[in-house]
Amino acid sequence: MSSAPSTDQYDYTFDNISRVVDTLLERKGFDDYVLYVMDYGAPVGFRIATKHPERVSGLVVQNGNAYEAGLEEFWNPIKQYWESGSEKDRDALRGLLTIDATKWQYLHGVRNESVISPDNWLVVQPLLDREGNNDIQLDLFYDYRTNVELYPSWQRYFREHQPQMLITWATGDHIFPESGAHPYMDDLPNAEMHLFDTGHFALEEDGDIIAELIRDFMNRLDSVIIND
Repeated sequence: MSSAPSTDQYDYTFDNISRVVDTLLERKGFDDYVLYVMDYGAPVGFRIATKHPERVSGLVVQNGNAYEAGLEEFWNPIKQYWESGSEKDRDALRGLLTIDATKWQYLHGVRNESVISPDNWLVVQPLLDREGNNDIQLDLFYDYRTNVELYPSWQRYFREHQPQMLITWATGDHIFPESGAHPYMDDLPNAEMHLFDTGHFALEEDGDIIAELIRDFMNRLDSVIIND
């Protein structure tokens, strides 16, 4: 298990997190892999992909943003914090770290709330409530602006390298809405996209279907790699 140092001991940025993951891949000797990216995992994965395009055989993208078109209403107070960097705007985001907000992330946009296990937020919230973790999450909210600055370079990577990509996107996601999915197809016309009528955590309702899509994608990818 990895440690979780305080913000006094470690700078919680997406650059640093991606370096940790990249170092782990290096030490494990992984030099050919498919990246499955979702939410915060997308900016981590895309940093790694643009650093090592020769190592990335494919990408599975599930509600992971790489286009400004996908930053809608939910992001307005976060963008305000990016612009001001003020304690007032930082404190205004603390409501996003409460049990009500965590529960909302799991239930908003789903077809049937009764199939979503309360274990999700009952397990996640105590982790969010660990001493010092609020500041970690608020630091990451602020640092997310650096991802937006890198969007053009990620899009250039898509256009120039044309990585194999499977997109599985939840249309009921208010955080990373469907508007962030379609621009991928402009840069990657051969990408495969599937939209699901569910919420942010699409696997909760459509995990079996998405797993089958990934399995098929991986099988076809293996065939392409072998043929090469």
